[in-house]
Amino acid sequence: MRAITQKEFGGPEVLQLVEIDRPEPLPTEVLVRVHAAGVNPVDAKTRAGGGVAGVLGELPFVLGWDVSGVVEAVGHGVHTLAVGDEVYGMPWFPRAASAYAEYVTAPSRHFARKPAGLTHEEAAALPLAGLTAYQILTALADVQAGQRVLIHAAAGGVGHLAVQFAKALGAHVVGTASAAKHEWLRGLGADEVIDYTTTAVEEATDEIDVVIDLIGSKTTLDQSIQVLKPGGLLVAVPSGTSPELLESAKQTGVRVSGYLVEPDGHALGEIAELVESGKVRVEVEHVFPWTEVAEAHRQQESGRTRGKLVLSVN
Repeated sequence: MRAITQKEFGGPEVLQLVEIDRPEPLPTEVLVRVHAAGVNPVDAKTRAGGGVAGVLGELPFVLGWDVSGVVEAVGHGVHTLAVGDEVYGMPWFPRAASAYAEYVTAPSRHFARKPAGLTHEEAAALPLAGLTAYQILTALADVQAGQRVLIHAAAGGVGHLAVQFAKALGAHVVGTASAAKHEWLRGLGADEVIDYTTTAVEEATDEIDVVIDLIGSKTTLDQSIQVLKPGGLLVAVPSGTSPELLESAKQTGVRVSGYLVEPDGHALGEIAELVESGKVRVEVEHVFPWTEVAEAHRQQESGRTRGKLVLSVN
């Protein structure tokens, strides 16, 4: 089969389309023919030697975790999926899923049926970003109706889905984004939108129950601590926690946590239901042919994407 691989760490130019052996499903696994693969910040960071490169081991390896495709074969013990099912998922993360390829294998319960009405390109944009937002809001923060949720970088891949999930849970949603994206975010359900380029967040809002910081800079972390109500929770996604952040939280009476997403076919099923009900939609800014993977990575690293970028695997 064909796959995008890299023999060294570096810029987008290190990504190459090559021929490698096709995997075969083990018991409890499925073989999925990949139609589309999502592009995420962790992909670009890992390509350059950061991200989860240490987990993937020695080069060469195949990047990617977001998958949408069709089940082509099932291993012994698979009962939830069948050949011909259209599925989407985020298998194996943070271990290698090798989604930038024509086929992937993974445990059947790392996948769920693709939301009806979505193309494979749209479905491939959902798993990693969607699971990150959904798991934080439901499993970690346990957001309840009426609570106030602040999302830094609300227009990005995780952010725009977090806005919609939080709204579906009944929260009052505050998001930060550049002014050009405010109307779009309000259309997704944001109750308040703050232009971080002109306005100090701590001066524009307060009494926040949960902050999801998808930027992780010292500025956004400090702002988050200031706007949280006592006992509130800051989830620092890209940066995680540090001794300094923990001490600042302790002094102000708030809680802090890092977060790393994990495969969850059951949650993907719940996300699919929200999509099918019309409560959540995924924004795909651009679909690249997978032969243009380097350009997709350059766009991802620009930090200016609205929603998600996707590779069409044909």
